Amino acid sequence: MWCGKSVSLILPTYNEKDSIRASVEEFHATGIIDEIIVINNNAAAGTSEEVEDTPAREVFETIQGYGAAIRCGFREAKGDLVIVAEPDGTFRGHDIRKILAYAEDFEVVYGSRTVKELIWEGANMGLFLKWGNYAVAKLMELLFNTTSLTDVGCTMRCVRRETLREIEPFFTVNGSFFGPEMMVISILKEKSMIQIPVNYTKRIGSSSVTGSLPVSIQLGLQMIGLIIRYRIRSWNNPQLFESPASLPTHDLLIEADELEKEDDNTATISRL
Repeated sequence: MWCGKSVSLILPTYNEKDSIRASVEEFHATGIIDEIIVINNNAAAGTSEEVEDTPAREVFETIQGYGAAIRCGFREAKGDLVIVAEPDGTFRGHDIRKILAYAEDFEVVYGSRTVKELIWEGANMGLFLKWGNYAVAKLMELLFNTTSLTDVGCTMRCVRRETLREIEPFFTVNGSFFGPEMMVISILKEKSMIQIPVNYTKRIGSSSVTGSLPVSIQLGLQMIGLIIRYRIRSWNNPQLFESPASLPTHDLLIEADELEKEDDNTATISRL
């Protein structure tokens, strides 16, 4: 509970068997979170056994993809404030307090991993990933004339439940570039948002996306394409995102199919 509001935490997992138990326990130890939901996204064998003896509730999502797992978590979460993080050891539990403090003033709070002083030794945030995320974030900031953005790939974020219900119908991406889509939709729906620095530490195990430079480059290009397409679409059809009750248009759904095909290719590369 935070300031009289219930808090849900979503932890999508695919390849975090060796870290998920410790992550759940670290977040739970804050004493703030009312429910922790682990989304098992076709996770590595043994993951369920690691989660079984923790305070978390495990939910299975068979549609493969980072976005699909988070969207599943959003549907399952019951809290007034919904937080997303990753159980790979890269995020610190005490940063939840920082995120929630800003959630009192903003409808959506996004984390940023690009502040040098908060990047721990051994963290996978080298020159290319840091400045790549920063550059794409600044592209989004420029095209949409929005709040200061410094990272498009940070999973840690918090959204108010009522805000989530307004932006959720517009989600289309099931893959690894769901993060920037959520940011763009938050902007187009004119939600008050801010991005704040969070700690970023060494990952336990390897990532199927950022662990490969070619996959990271392809993912970055997909993010850029998504941002530009949303900007053009919002210029051509400014009414598309105006109604809180409206659903994605036919054109948006077609675009989602194209994006998912691209993400399938990324998933294939990551397994090689």
